[in-house]
Amino acid sequence: QVQLVESGGGLVQAGGSLRLSCTASRGIFSFDSMGWYRQAPGQSRELVASITRSGITNYADSLKGRFAIFRDIAKNTLYLQMNNLQPEDTAVYYCRAHAYWGQGTQVTVSS
Repeated sequence: QVQLVESGGGLVQAGGSLRLSCTASRGIFSFDSMGWYRQAPGQSRELVASITRSGITNYADSLKGRFAIFRDIAKNTLYLQMNNLQPEDTAVYYCRAHAYWGQGTQVTVSS
């Protein structure tokens, strides 16, 4: 069993930034890939960004240039840096590793 604990969400004004963290209960290098997903009210969960064990990153097309995924292997932590946030980025953000999901962290962007 793996626990993923997200943090860093909150309320921010449009144009602001947030950094989300996801700390795993075991070494993140053991996972082939990890990712961030988000789910807005009434919408399905969607991929935001992912990173493979070798460090290859992938982003949703609409988020390229504003969001960045990176990790600190020594701290077993995955990050999502979010810049120039917009109201449409409002959602619950989830961390995922294989079949394991975190509990989610709310991000709310006011206009």
